[in-house]
Amino acid sequence: MDHQALLRQLYQAFNARQIDAVLAHMHADVSWPNGWEGGYVRGHEEVRAYWLRQWGQIDPTVEPLGFETKPDGRIAIEVRQVIKASDGHLISDSQLLHVYTFEDDKVRTMAIERIPV
Repeated sequence: MDHQALLRQLYQAFNARQIDAVLAHMHADVSWPNGWEGGYVRGHEEVRAYWLRQWGQIDPTVEPLGFETKPDGRIAIEVRQVIKASDGHLISDSQLLHVYTFEDDKVRTMAIERIPV
């Protein structure tokens, strides 16, 4: 499976707020960072609830800029994350690393890391 192509599709689906399209490619026990409130959420229903809460308050858009496959098989993606308030006011515009692991061709974990300076 081409994990990079899949991840590009998942970012497009996330930005279009197509939750089910993203969840379909996540492991049932996915571990996902709660970058907005802190900590992690686990499993499809917690991810869904987190995104719905988040999108009720802010409007994030995340675009992949570059991919790197780590020696251990993880995929690191440099992303541009733009967060706007519900009224369209810009809250932040930053670049981060999203690091993924896969199990049985499903996203098993995602972590958010700072880009090394």
